[in-house]
Amino acid sequence: MHTLAPFVAAALLWPSLAAAQIVISANESKVTLVDGVVTPVRNPPADTITILDLGASPPKVVGELAVPTSIVGPPESVAISPDGSLALVTAATKIDPADPSRTIPDDRVSVIDLAAPAKVIATLRAGNGASGVSFNPAGTLALVANRIEGTISIFTVSGKTVTAAGKVDLGAPESGPCHVAFTRDGRTALVTRNNDSLISMLSVADGKVTYAKRDLAAGLKPYSIEITPAGDYAVVGNIGAGASGGADTISLIDLTVEPPRAVGHISVGPTAEGVALSSDGRLAAVTVMNGSNSPKASPFFNDAGVLRLYGIANKTLTPVAEARVGRWCQGAAFSRDSRTVAVQCAADREILLFRFDGKRLTPAGSVKVNGGPAGMRTGR
Repeated sequence: MHTLAPFVAAALLWPSLAAAQIVISANESKVTLVDGVVTPVRNPPADTITILDLGASPPKVVGELAVPTSIVGPPESVAISPDGSLALVTAATKIDPADPSRTIPDDRVSVIDLAAPAKVIATLRAGNGASGVSFNPAGTLALVANRIEGTISIFTVSGKTVTAAGKVDLGAPESGPCHVAFTRDGRTALVTRNNDSLISMLSVADGKVTYAKRDLAAGLKPYSIEITPAGDYAVVGNIGAGASGGADTISLIDLTVEPPRAVGHISVGPTAEGVALSSDGRLAAVTVMNGSNSPKASPFFNDAGVLRLYGIANKTLTPVAEARVGRWCQGAAFSRDSRTVAVQCAADREILLFRFDGKRLTPAGSVKVNGGPAGMRTGR
């Protein structure tokens, strides 16, 4: 397993941001999976982020540093600014200082300067259960979904200065907002509400973000959400009832019509944890738990998860390829050319790499990380 020291040295080989495709993996060290039970670690080491260049062949690690994060919430707990200069990493939970045997909600957002060597330049506060985070296309705003309090935190961005600028209250404290994604024009953002199975629309104008009081439905317990670069579709991962609920779904939302609406659903297997889109927006990857996070005695237990790829065209999701992956897998990322797919497997503390030839996924190695990789996003 890697240690922090070699990656400080690796920063000397930091690739040009213009040439590299930076991918950040946020790695949780505070908890581990013990026979299907998420269990706090006694005297845990620091959480970390691992910075990879997915554009290199083979993909390589170019940096690592200590940053608080959490496996609780969707894998979009990391966001990279459109110009590649900054990253934001949220922390939904922390160890309870009064009782190290349990975790409690956290609200931290770390601001990371990605210029070599990468470093944390600020720690901000969002809301309890700070989870999914996204920049707007202009790189001037960032939003964080706060699962525990039913709000969205707003941050303004100017250069490398990120400033808290209030919250949007969804008026439903128990709704469990998980992730928030901006549309291509930056005038709207979509928020997945895991607890009441709605997707809320936020309006963005003149730097102000408000709840539009408009909601739409996709599937049961929407969690991850990503919007295609062209802005025509959103893909939503619905975690449903987990392994005990059988097969869960991903949904396709048509953003070209008014009002936006779900136009397709496809079964992916039990627990659609993370969704990632290719740079051209024509492929969606979904990480499926497949019971790999269940107790071994459970009738729903499987010793491996599944990575599934789907084509996106003509308002339809179409199966393209799939591969067996590890256990308790979280986020995924495509290389710019869509020929490499990275998948985080938290129980195995590694990032699996696959080659994709347009029809098949082929194992292409792995990268071990410090902690359980729990959040992943890529820069464009």
